Amino acid sequence: MSPPSVTASPAPAVPDLAAVVYEHRHSVGMEVARRPGAVTGPWTPSWTPEEHAAAVQAVREAIARGDVYVVNLVGHASAPFSGDPREALARLAGLPGAKYGGVLHGDDWWVASASPETLVEVAGGRVTTRPIKGTRPATPEGRAELLASAKERAEHVMIVDLERNDLGRVARTGSVRVDELFAIRRWSGLWQAESTVSAELRDGVGLAELLAAVWPGGSVTGAPKRAAVEVAGRLEPVGRGPSMGAFGWIGHDHTGRASVDLGLSIRTAAISANRAHLWAGGGIVWDSDPRAEVAEAAAKTAPLKRALSGGRAAG
Repeated sequence: MSPPSVTASPAPAVPDLAAVVYEHRHSVGMEVARRPGAVTGPWTPSWTPEEHAAAVQAVREAIARGDVYVVNLVGHASAPFSGDPREALARLAGLPGAKYGGVLHGDDWWVASASPETLVEVAGGRVTTRPIKGTRPATPEGRAELLASAKERAEHVMIVDLERNDLGRVARTGSVRVDELFAIRRWSGLWQAESTVSAELRDGVGLAELLAAVWPGGSVTGAPKRAAVEVAGRLEPVGRGPSMGAFGWIGHDHTGRASVDLGLSIRTAAISANRAHLWAGGGIVWDSDPRAEVAEAAAKTAPLKRALSGGRAAG
């Protein structure tokens, strides 16, 4: 499920919503041998580092005017891709820390997720979200720097407050709580800060109401959410496509109660029309350094580019 966007997606063949219905049955088939695919040329960004930095500065100016507190800016890059995508996308979906790792495809499109982030989970009548904000290299120095960063913590807490408000729209009164704040987790070669926010789900809340409350995810929009989406939509070079949406499953538990587990489709790739597409974003606050934000986006896409290039360094 893709997020709303006013800008056209660079991978228009990928649908806004794809659903797979699973049946419990036994089948035996034979895979047809295909030539393994990989990225075959350089990555072309949809904005230059200078344009990305200028967009960061534009967000800072919007913050100075009082329009927003934080905005998540998302960039995009694409590269020529040749051959069968499934092996490359399986590598991507299997990256360390990919809680929501998987592949979907249609007749002329493929999407893979290596997301570590929970958009919304419902189990046993409790609803949970786990926003991620704050990234550093997975080194001892990087972990210490992330823990000590007042900027990252302030940005993170703003998004946690936003998620508390989102869950409050579908929760029993007084049941919203922050179970864990600013915990450091590892995804591939990066440290990331994650919090857990949960609540008791109010009786009678259906899937449509639940998704209306939490989607699009606060960590990929900003705060206030509607104003942040409007600012990002003006500045981002292309549409977000299948990235920054939702990837997971909806079903029932053993008691017949509704059960949902949807990841936020960050760390996501699409392949269509012989091109691979990647998106990466970061939250911008008043004291964001434009050069550091450009570097952070590059760090987030680097493991995805290696996976799609067969483990080789990718330009």
